[in-house]
Order: sequence, then C-alpha cells, then structure tokens
Amino acid sequence: MIHVIDNHLAADCRALLQSMFADRKRLFVDLFGWDVPVVDGQYEIDQFDTAHAIYIVIADGDGEHEASLRLLPTVQPHMIDTVFRDLCPIGVPSGEAIWESTRLCLPQRHGAERRRELRNMLISAMVDVALERGIDGYTGVLPDPFRKEVLAMGWRAEPLGPAVRMPGGPVGAFMVHIGADTPVRLGWTGTYVDQAREMAA
Repeated sequence: MIHVIDNHLAADCRALLQSMFADRKRLFVDLFGWDVPVVDGQYEIDQFDTAHAIYIVIADGDGEHEASLRLLPTVQPHMIDTVFRDLCPIGVPSGEAIWESTRLCLPQRHGAERRRELRNMLISAMVDVALERGIDGYTGVLPDPFRKEVLAMGWRAEPLGPAVRMPGGPVGAFMVHIGADTPVRLGWTGTYVDQAREMAA
C-alpha cells in the first residue's frame, strides 16, 4: 500500500513514519555514513522533517516501511536552497508550483530488483501527487550516476548544474517538469505504474 502523508504528527501515521525514520537511519547513517541528525539513537530526522513535508511511503502487509521519499515546498527552507545552493550556479528554481524531492529511501534488504520496483512506484506516486495538487516540477540532488538515470527516464528533465565532487562521490542537482503527458512519457521506459494509494490527512 502506498500512503501519501501530509501530517507527520497524525496518530494513525506515527508507527509507519517511525519505521521509515528507522530505515532512513540504517540506510543513510549506518550504511552510507552521512553526517546527519539521529534522534534517540535510531531515527534519522533532520531540520526539514516539519509540518510542511509530504511523505510518500510504501508499507508492507504488516504496515512496516518498505520504501519512501519526502517532498518539500520550495517556498519553505529546503535542501537545495540551504545546503546545496552551490550545485545550482544559475539559480535555485522555487515557487508555489515547484517542490523538492528528497530522502529517497530504498533499503538494501529488498535486493536490486525489488528496489527498482519500489523506486518506480514512488516516482509514479510522486507524479500523481503533482498532477492532483498543481505541482509543475520537482527539484532534487542525487549521486551523479543516478541523476543521469533519472534525467533519461522519459519525462522533461534537466540538470541544474554540473556534477560536483564530494566525499561520497560526485552529486548534482536536477529538475523534472510535470505535465499531463508525464505518465505516458515515463511509461515509455517502464517507469510509471498505475497503483492504489491511500491519502492520510
């Protein structure tokens, strides 16, 4: 089941989000070695996990986190604007209709094939949310090899600057434009999939 969660404080979402934050800690801190905040020694929660964030979360049959990503409005503080501004030498796109996609969490326990399926499900849900809510584009930062893959998925997409070398390898910023034809375009590469979703207020 795919959950779109607008209120991270809602009681009925708390267990699923705790499971997500725990998986984020295992992936980003324990495996990747990121220097990011950890709460209570087990949850990766940073300064952008606020009431403004929207979470797209895939849950398994037991209601536990399988994969997720976070969407942030660019009219509020977000990662590119505050942490990675140097990746956008011609400026950081922002506005009511532009959101940032971040914290794509695909736990290693799933294996490569399942992670790819989960990734496509998350991207598809992200596109659906954009079409439903009047979002025209998403920005983001990714390791450069994955950024190249994202830019080639079929949607209208562009780099926001050159890849910049960092301790974990080169990273770069990007923007994808969302329109009525985006599901069809992503379908050309097998990225977009139709799926049931549950909205959480």
